[in-house]
Amino acid sequence: MHKAKVIITPVFISFVDREQPIFSTRAHVFQIDPSTKKNWVPTSKHAVTVSYFFDSTRNVYRIISLEGSKAIINSTITPNMTFTKTSQKFGQWADSRANTVYGLGFSSESHLVKFAEKFAEFKEAARLAKEKSHEKTELTSTPSQESAPGETLQPPLTPETINGTNEDRASPETQHVESRAEPTQNALPFSHSISKHWEAELAALKGNNAKLTAALLESTANVKQWKQQLAAYQEEAERLHKRVTELECVSGQTTAIKTQKTELNKTIEELELALKYKEEELERLKAEVESTNVFHSQKDSLTQKLQDTESRNQALEAHLSELEQRLESTQMEREAFQKSLCSLLQLLDTKIFELTELRDSLAKLIETS
Repeated sequence: MHKAKVIITPVFISFVDREQPIFSTRAHVFQIDPSTKKNWVPTSKHAVTVSYFFDSTRNVYRIISLEGSKAIINSTITPNMTFTKTSQKFGQWADSRANTVYGLGFSSESHLVKFAEKFAEFKEAARLAKEKSHEKTELTSTPSQESAPGETLQPPLTPETINGTNEDRASPETQHVESRAEPTQNALPFSHSISKHWEAELAALKGNNAKLTAALLESTANVKQWKQQLAAYQEEAERLHKRVTELECVSGQTTAIKTQKTELNKTIEELELALKYKEEELERLKAEVESTNVFHSQKDSLTQKLQDTESRNQALEAHLSELEQRLESTQMEREAFQKSLCSLLQLLDTKIFELTELRDSLAKLIETS
């Protein structure tokens, strides 16, 4: 019995046809230089429309900007992205999928703040959508087959149940006798389990086919709606183009005005780039000033410690000189004491000698008497 196959014809729909714009603003678009990873390279000649789009079929948010028919920004917002405001009118974010960093220069700070708020809002929405998709994936991947009352589910077919175990192959006569005794009881559950298995799989395939068909119908409706809007935009563009052509014919100075406009646009772009470079240089100088202030504070603390050490050294030197003076006076007193002791010893020797002579004289007197 072969598996039933459901073939779905692929339908290629552009992101503009299937996504809905939910917020738009105008800004100058830049990308980081891929060679230096430091300098900004302008990707738009002038301020263009930058919009947030929501893809209802894939449940994702995008930042898209078109210049003519060229997409200069096509970035999918992920929960790990961060929009950084580097100045009052400039912000940037990194897109790892596109392997680049996008930068936007706005005409005012309020536009930058609004764009940053929307970025944070849609980033949180993308995070919630990702969590919900994970939950749905876990729920669909969990088996949920239940047996109907009165039915006995058959175990899945394995090589042992089809070909027999080692013990069954070892005793073919016993197996042959059992199969001859109950042929109908073994055949009916087997065919019943097979039919149940394929019916469940066919029902699952039909459910998936219905979901894909609904998604296809929704995408087709979105395509029709966007085609109508595109036709309206084309009519408006043609009307404006005719109006511009009439005004150019009336002015009589179309070439000069276009040249001046081009030069002014180039000058404005050069000034904006110069302003951007100056802002980056200012940020670098601020960082250097902060580091210099830290060094000055460290220098002041070290100078104070050195002064304290020098004062302590002077106090120790004064104490050492005082001790040296006391040692000298002690040595002088010791020398004077030694001199007085020597003179006392000499006097004592003289007295001992006189006493000896007196003793000798007394001894002689005793002997003579």
